[in-house]
Amino acid sequence: MLYEVIKKKASDKKVSIYKIEKELGLSNGSIRKWNTSVPSAITLSKVASYLDVSVEELLEKNEN
Repeated sequence: MLYEVIKKKASDKKVSIYKIEKELGLSNGSIRKWNTSVPSAITLSKVASYLDVSVEELLEKNEN
């Protein structure tokens, strides 16, 4: 799931999901909701950029 991929990437960079949400101006818990909902392309792009990965990388891993 998308949230799990983001959580792993964040962990690799030693940053919390909470910190990502706070620094990007997202509501608390919004990334966790991506297990059951789809984020906007702009928001997903911001998270990918923050984690220094491509949107495609997040989505490819999400499909496996």
